Amino acid sequence: MDPVIIVGAGPVGLTLALALARQDVPSVVLDEGPGKDEPRLARTVVLGADTAALMERLTGVPLDAIGERWAGWRSMRRKQVMREITFADTAHDTSDDTGPAPVHVAQHVLTGALRAALAQERLVKVAVDNRLDAVEQEPSGVTAHTRGPSGTWWRGSYLVGCDGPRSTVRKLQDIRFPGRTAVERHAVAALRGELPWDGHALLHRMPPWRTSGPSAGEVTARPLPDGVWRLDWLLPPGKDLVTPDLLVARVRETLAGWHGGSTPAYELLDTGVHTVHHRLARRWRAGRVFLAGDAAHLLGAFGTQGLAEGLRDADNLAWKLAAAWHHGGHEALLDSYQTERRAAVAARLRAADQVLPLLRGGGGIRAYIPGAARGHEALLTDGHLGRGPLGDPGTYADSPLAPGPLEGEVPVDTAPGAPVVDVRVTAEDGSFVQLRDRLGRGALLVVLIAPGTGVWERKHWMSAGLMPRLAAAVTALPHPTELLVAESYPGAAAHTVLLVRPDGHLVTALSGVRPADLYAAAEAAVGGTAERAETEARAAEARAAEARAGSAAG
Repeated sequence: MDPVIIVGAGPVGLTLALALARQDVPSVVLDEGPGKDEPRLARTVVLGADTAALMERLTGVPLDAIGERWAGWRSMRRKQVMREITFADTAHDTSDDTGPAPVHVAQHVLTGALRAALAQERLVKVAVDNRLDAVEQEPSGVTAHTRGPSGTWWRGSYLVGCDGPRSTVRKLQDIRFPGRTAVERHAVAALRGELPWDGHALLHRMPPWRTSGPSAGEVTARPLPDGVWRLDWLLPPGKDLVTPDLLVARVRETLAGWHGGSTPAYELLDTGVHTVHHRLARRWRAGRVFLAGDAAHLLGAFGTQGLAEGLRDADNLAWKLAAAWHHGGHEALLDSYQTERRAAVAARLRAADQVLPLLRGGGGIRAYIPGAARGHEALLTDGHLGRGPLGDPGTYADSPLAPGPLEGEVPVDTAPGAPVVDVRVTAEDGSFVQLRDRLGRGALLVVLIAPGTGVWERKHWMSAGLMPRLAAAVTALPHPTELLVAESYPGAAAHTVLLVRPDGHLVTALSGVRPADLYAAAEAAVGGTAERAETEARAAEARAAEARAGSAAG
């Protein structure tokens, strides 16, 4: 079968190519550039726990080695500290409600790690100096034409446009891209120097010092490795030119304000203006053509998590394309990409559009709502840290892949459709790994919650209790599935069985071993119909019975 054509060699396109390769699907990445990225320290991304784990899984590079994991977060208003958070020490620590720290990394460094990983992948071809100018579809595949020194015709099974805000793929498919332009503008500077909050990110609203030029009511400082900081100043509405002199003046007076009036030594490394747009493509699928990342949506009024949503697009789409590539059909599964991801991004855009007028509208509302100032700080903090309605990974609560009512379904602290908690699990080879390490392989995950198994060797409990029946049920499933065991899971009783999608979202939690429910949920998770699920459940029940009988006879 023909490879998947990926248009665009930014982080989203490279991530999709790697994710497909991990599931044995070949791809061609059409890169209109020379195959390398210009270093820009003023262009960075903040990754939460889910996207950081995705990058580490695909690149094999610990993000702590290329980015800065924040020690904490501080929110200030004038001279008052409004909120202060100290993060957990490790990426997997869930011992308190602060959760793992975000990781801040320069985008060109992240892209470099992805390119290095792709260079080792035999299933991925990166075609540089190829600019897309035509796409043709037919029932059996897609044909794309590129121009440039290496321009030619390319044949693929599917095509994914990861080619940014001015997406050629989107325009060729005549897909509208409505929304708002210049929702916010920020002046940006990357500098090397010492700030009073070593390793802590800072949001400072209404700083007390006098600013030059138009008033800048908000400044953010985020640490990067090697003593580098990214500083962002929220600019007033309008199109006033941000001159180099104005930006240097902002840097000097901001540093002086944080250091008691005198500007410390610093090295200015990079500058820029970041303009935030809010746009959402009407369609994310047109036959065999898909959109992902900035080609499908623009957002990011809070923090620098806009890229994170594009990485989630790639994670969601990869396993669905892999299922269709290997097994054919799966139209309902492919359709679910647009339904799930577009709804998740639309929810974030709506939340931002509702909150922005309150946060940027001055002090009038605070006269009527007691404590509103602190509520605003909490909203801003959640947005910058990738939490809450302004920044969390999103829940596919209304997914077409959700199973219907199941007799054995039980509640846990993770809602169906939400990302699972990254607990430690025992893999089939007996090794202890993190649950997120088993994602992205195209297989569903079945996780049994069995307290006490962590202190015994796997050979002692694989043949005890529920395990033989559950193992037989998993073996009988008509989809690739991996069986894992966890000591505990938030909100789950002993003997709870979790079914998890390849992208880490919970399908359902069942009380004990319930083969019929497990089969029905697994079939729904890969886009099967209720009728097919019932048929598969009966067939799988028979296969499970044969497996148990064979095991007993052995």
